[in-house]
Amino acid sequence: MKITCVIVDDEPLAVSLLESYALKTPFLELKGKYNSAIQAMEMLTEEPVDLLFLDIQMPELTGLEFSRILPPETRVIFTTAFDQYAIDSYKVNALDYLLKPINYTDFLAASNKALQWFEISRKIPVNPSKNEDSSTGKEELESIFIKTEYKLVQVELRKILYIEGLKDYVKIYVEGETRAILSLISMKTLEDMLPANRFIRVHRSFIVQPEKIKVIERNRIVFGKEYIPISDTYKDKFYEFLTQRSLLLKP
Repeated sequence: MKITCVIVDDEPLAVSLLESYALKTPFLELKGKYNSAIQAMEMLTEEPVDLLFLDIQMPELTGLEFSRILPPETRVIFTTAFDQYAIDSYKVNALDYLLKPINYTDFLAASNKALQWFEISRKIPVNPSKNEDSSTGKEELESIFIKTEYKLVQVELRKILYIEGLKDYVKIYVEGETRAILSLISMKTLEDMLPANRFIRVHRSFIVQPEKIKVIERNRIVFGKEYIPISDTYKDKFYEFLTQRSLLLKP
């Protein structure tokens, strides 16, 4: 697959270097290069792209400010000479953070992270072998890559117990792991990514994998010592799902 990209940096030498890197990366399709966020904004309004290589310190409109007004489908890899912005870049959900001077090895690694993210978000297979969902006739993901602590972690879907939403973050509880995986991603984005025939939302803050449910008690799902509430909003859909799999619930 191809990822369309744009370079935004007020340093001409930095733009030239990144342009040379983008042109020799087979899956990147460079659509433009700009010396300010203001210039880029005009172009991106008419012709959005997948990925921005975006400098942080720029006059008029900084890269951090610009990233907050981009459409959600456009992702960012920040490029900067100042490492104090690392935390800020994480807060705006950047895919990666490259510290200048940037070598091609680091550029390619960051670009590959972007490629993996877009493959997942577009439900394009990351692994060649997949199961097929008979209800849709489409191949189904066996795993997803989750960004956590500036790295991508591959999570097998069959091992996910449940997912908890915490404002802008999610916590993914995985079978056999003592700690949940924390990632800066919305519940809606993750819900759209997961196969609907395997995961179901039971609460504004919880998505579960019904295959992993062993006990339901007083309108709560029990995972060890944790109790997941089933809210009224999602109750009917959840119990309809259970009815198809339970002799006791059928009339």
